[in-house]
Amino acid sequence: MERKIFITGIGTGVGKTLASAVLAEAWQADYWKPIQAGNLEQLEIDYVQSLVTNSKTVIHPTQILLKTPCSPHYAARLDHITIQPEKLTIPFTTNLLLIEGAGGLMVPLQQDFLILDLIKFWKLPVVVVSRNYLGSVNHTLLTLEVLRQHQISVLGLVFTDTDAWDSMEYICRRSQLPVIGHIPHLPEITPQRISEVAACFKKISDL
Repeated sequence: MERKIFITGIGTGVGKTLASAVLAEAWQADYWKPIQAGNLEQLEIDYVQSLVTNSKTVIHPTQILLKTPCSPHYAARLDHITIQPEKLTIPFTTNLLLIEGAGGLMVPLQQDFLILDLIKFWKLPVVVVSRNYLGSVNHTLLTLEVLRQHQISVLGLVFTDTDAWDSMEYICRRSQLPVIGHIPHLPEITPQRISEVAACFKKISDL
């Protein structure tokens, strides 16, 4: 089993950070968000840190912080910097490391370098996060098809906002991928609720 796993989503706002927190708790894994664009008053690494309660997880500092909440390549241009993927240094750890991307696969870091290219550059397997909304079946299957075409290993799926979502069964049957876990709509997100949800997730050794 790879000691590094990339957490990607079917788009922006599908719950990748929440899913990362649950996965970090379930697997007692380290967490790293290489790039964050916007919302710098609450770093996503701090959000995950506030939800994880196990003693093994280490949260690694974000390397690139961009002021504007938009595509990283444009946010970087506004900040007068260039994102150089080859200079993104994966933190050293002997623990399993979860690396959360930005948006979906086709989000650009440079004009001609996508999140997809970063996954290929690092040669990492992925976990795909999907959320319940109109159109998510299409977005999920398109994401999985792109990963398949690029011969990127998908360990499994995490579904968020899963209340009354019948399409999950179709996605699983069509993709033939394991479901790592479900995250229901959480009116209040607390460390206790994260721990309860994490307890129902598959173990990394079962994938």
